[in-house]
Amino acid sequence: MIVPFAPGAGQDITGRLLAQRLTDAWGQQVVVDNRPGAGASIGAEIVARAPADGYTLLLANEAMAINTTLSRKLPFDAQRDFAAISLIVINPRIFVVHPGVPAKDIKELVAFARSKPGGISYGSSGVGTGPHLAAALFASMSKVDMTHVPYKGVAPAMTDLLSGQLQLIVAAVLSVIPHIQTTRLRPLALTTTTRSAVLPTVPTVAESGLPGYEATAWSMLMAPAQTPRALITRIHASTAKTIDNADVRKRYAAEGGEAVGSTSEAASKFMNAEIQRWAKVIKEAGLRPE
Repeated sequence: MIVPFAPGAGQDITGRLLAQRLTDAWGQQVVVDNRPGAGASIGAEIVARAPADGYTLLLANEAMAINTTLSRKLPFDAQRDFAAISLIVINPRIFVVHPGVPAKDIKELVAFARSKPGGISYGSSGVGTGPHLAAALFASMSKVDMTHVPYKGVAPAMTDLLSGQLQLIVAAVLSVIPHIQTTRLRPLALTTTTRSAVLPTVPTVAESGLPGYEATAWSMLMAPAQTPRALITRIHASTAKTIDNADVRKRYAAEGGEAVGSTSEAASKFMNAEIQRWAKVIKEAGLRPE
């Protein structure tokens, strides 16, 4: 199982739990192979070019949908070169601000941003990443002007947010819970359409005055496009059984996520919809393919 992110990342944790359960189901070791880099494209290319024999799988995320529009020279086609097996989990991100920002909810953040065009600086782990586009979508829908500050990773962005050099960041829930608990950061809203059991009192952006807003993080199991249907069906059956396990659902929920599971056809439609949705956001944000 190729995970196109570094060990310890949220996607890696998701993949390792799934890999262990599939190992138990098949009696054959499923090895997680971390291949980070190039916005998750390095790992995806390995799978796109791998033999379509069921022995090489990809744990993709929203980066694949985003890169379809944002990357000028992808060595693969997200819709042509992969077969979707199942959507695994959907995770919320969360808008958090430095306590010095005079906003306790999304409506107050919008009002503050409108009073200081370009005056709010928000950080991300890089141009075109999920957190960047989640904030760009918010700015577009709320018609506010904010300044994006890209970093080479989420850690330095978080450091600057905690010190007050940034005002806002859209982050993975687990990465900010300790700072919320110590009041070093203030939570405003979640990017999913439903609240999280991990932070039940934090509303969603959609219910906070911006109906229709959604910018989820997600994981999807995929295989090379020409993998025989019989193998896709077998892998899907084991994956669906794994996701339906109460302990697995509890583990994903503890990380702020919602175990989903889907048919292969539904996963493929989900990917296509995500590609179209992020293409629109990228265009409206004025981002250019790199």
